[in-house]
Amino acid sequence: MSSDAVISVNQLGKCYQLYQQPQDRLKQFLWRGRRQFFREFWALRDVSFDVVPGEVIGIVGRNGSGKSTLLQLICQTLTPTCGEIAVRGRVAALLELGAGFNPEFTGRENVQMNAAILGLLPEEIDARFDDIVDFSGIRDFIDQPAKTYSSGMYMRLAFAVAVSVDPDILVVDEALSVGDGEFARKSFDRIMALKDAGKTILFCSHSMYQIEAICNRAIWLREGQMAMSGTPALVVSAYNDYLAGLAQGALAVPLLAHDSDAADTADVMLVNPVFSGTARFDRIEVSADGVVGRDLKVHSQKTAVRVRIEFLSHPDLPVPSVGVCLMYGNGMTVSSAGSHNDGVILSRQADGRSVVILTLPACPLLKGEYSVDVYLMCERGIHVYEQALQVARLQVTQEGLELGLVTLPHCWETA
Repeated sequence: MSSDAVISVNQLGKCYQLYQQPQDRLKQFLWRGRRQFFREFWALRDVSFDVVPGEVIGIVGRNGSGKSTLLQLICQTLTPTCGEIAVRGRVAALLELGAGFNPEFTGRENVQMNAAILGLLPEEIDARFDDIVDFSGIRDFIDQPAKTYSSGMYMRLAFAVAVSVDPDILVVDEALSVGDGEFARKSFDRIMALKDAGKTILFCSHSMYQIEAICNRAIWLREGQMAMSGTPALVVSAYNDYLAGLAQGALAVPLLAHDSDAADTADVMLVNPVFSGTARFDRIEVSADGVVGRDLKVHSQKTAVRVRIEFLSHPDLPVPSVGVCLMYGNGMTVSSAGSHNDGVILSRQADGRSVVILTLPACPLLKGEYSVDVYLMCERGIHVYEQALQVARLQVTQEGLELGLVTLPHCWETA
């Protein structure tokens, strides 16, 4: 292990034995290795890297690529088949929240048991118990059996215990926050506070935006092996190219469902929330040269496209930011704009309402079919309160024979 590394992984591998029939396990035992009744599946093979204190490492890859297996090996909830792994410091894992809870125990007993498993001494547990319960928000039920909890209460308490140990290393699988509404924001703030305090974080996510926004380095796993390691921008770009290559030849699918002609001619489109929270969309409308609707005709480099977003946020929260993505038919992100990234500070009225308008004066998209996605995010442009996907479809036509998805400013000179 490198002298300055808190995690050192060297040629790490994890192999599973897959049996076609249950009786094959007994045959394998009786034959004592003289015959093989299973096939090998390598979930992870020959993975090596070091992590220094304070690094935030993003791990990307498709489902089944070995991301969760790697994190479980680092947390020592799995035993490696080969290779070496060394971890220095206290680890807190946000993997399967609540997996170690006993449903017959009360919330209080589960807190004490799980905090002890995570390495806290009895006096440390007593000192932090009230903070854990207050953070979870379930004080009225803390002495009730965990089997009476809702899934949300279960996750809240498990998360509160996991982040209470003041870890040196935080391992997060798939999500930066749990639950919904106010607690989702609280959990996000707690994780970001650990990052700002210089804690080491391993972060696994399908959100490429969060990988780029949060991480110092990214690792791409493909079929159990490390395909690439480097700066988040380079790894995300290569990974997106790989996904785009997989999408080639896929059948085109409609971007939007059209239940009636009225949906295309509505003056204002109301958006149903994907999930509720402390900030939510109230109204979104997309227009092309003043014509509002869901299915819009756009003339490349001539039509002005405008996205008007109205949202509500709790006055105790910093004013959220918004992001708009233009998506091509196969799900590729063509371009995006975010108020936080552009340094635009949004305002909020006394009733909690905010209004922001994004305008593309002469839409640079080239011919094709595109959709518009809108995101309502925290003031740092990372945590997503709510998303409205495919709020409008843009059918772009063009003059001339330019190829590609977008036209770039350019000029010609002759010598």
